[in-house]
Amino acid sequence: MNPVQQKTTTPWSRRGERIMAVINRDPRTAPHGTRNDAILAVVLAAAGVCLALTTDQSRRPDALGWALLLAAYVPIVWRRRHPLPVMAVMVVLVAPYHLLDNNHGAVVPASCVALYTVAVTGRPLRTIATAVVVLGIIVTAMTAIDPHQALSLLRVSGWVIATLFFGVDVRYYRQYVAAIVERAERAERTREEEARRRVAEERLRIARDLHDLLAHTITLIGVQTSVAAHVLAADPERLDRETVAKSLDDIAETCRAARGELRTTLEVLRENDSADGRGPLPGLDGLPDLAEAARLAGARVAQSVSVQQAPPAVGAAAYRIVQEALTNAVRHAGPEPAVRVELYEEQGALLLSVTDDGNGPAPGGTPGFGLVGMRERARSVGGTLDAGPRAAGGFEVTAVLPLNATGEPTAMGEGTG
Repeated sequence: MNPVQQKTTTPWSRRGERIMAVINRDPRTAPHGTRNDAILAVVLAAAGVCLALTTDQSRRPDALGWALLLAAYVPIVWRRRHPLPVMAVMVVLVAPYHLLDNNHGAVVPASCVALYTVAVTGRPLRTIATAVVVLGIIVTAMTAIDPHQALSLLRVSGWVIATLFFGVDVRYYRQYVAAIVERAERAERTREEEARRRVAEERLRIARDLHDLLAHTITLIGVQTSVAAHVLAADPERLDRETVAKSLDDIAETCRAARGELRTTLEVLRENDSADGRGPLPGLDGLPDLAEAARLAGARVAQSVSVQQAPPAVGAAAYRIVQEALTNAVRHAGPEPAVRVELYEEQGALLLSVTDDGNGPAPGGTPGFGLVGMRERARSVGGTLDAGPRAAGGFEVTAVLPLNATGEPTAMGEGTG
């Protein structure tokens, strides 16, 4: 379509949109309704006067007829707010006008508008009752004037019925359009809520990943730095350079590993075009590295892993839970804690246990997000997790992770980036 065609068709399309908006809108909620109805009453009254003047001299209204005719158009101003009272007033004014055998067509515009308003704003039962009353009055008036005017009676009754049916059709059409709009708005709200939920879950997942990575790494670096500082301060004259060098090498290795995992996490977050949006997930094969990192921090770790394979989501959840449990043991269990990690399969589930012989977190300490994150990771694959002090001393973390969980992690677990 060229620009000339666009210029010639755009006004028509806009005018059509305005007309459809007027048709679809409930007349009771339209803006400036009273003002518009006042203008409509004046226009219809002018049309009624023209109809009355075009008839022969014998059928033109007299003074009383003109008064009744013009008065019949006045209630139209309030037709939107009070359709039934307006219809009643209209009947009271029109009935004597017809009985005086004035021009019957002059009041047709006012009658049709009043009937249409009742039909388009009311229930079908009310519309039927209005039709019966109006037709009864018309039949009575016409038979009182001239019992032989059957053709005129049929014509007037047809206009009344047609006007009422048109109003009912418009009412149902507006209800249909309103239902479509409501469904569309409801679907849009559902999409917005789903988008907000996904954003919240993604933020939670990112926060959990960063917590697992940084808390574990910072704890190990802190312990290794404390070892190096202790060696330097214990006996400066007999400095054990080999021990200090080993501690510094361990710190550097921990930093390199953390930097690599952080780079992987950031790359995943930047991959917006990938359908999966997630790199290889950590799994059960990474548990020996976690144990070795904890040993470098001074913990005495014993592992018993009898499960070789697990769904990716379950393996990732187990890896993160063990990582957080070892981090807490190194941080809170005291110097050189004895930690035991056990993973085995029983009744279609992966059972995980991490215990230590330390004292647990210090009373009154600032609560962290480690236990919350571990429970969320267990729930993300349909599992459960318990954590707390042991009766024999120390702290214990146990988890039950179903092995029939989906192989793709959920947004609450190792979700997509």
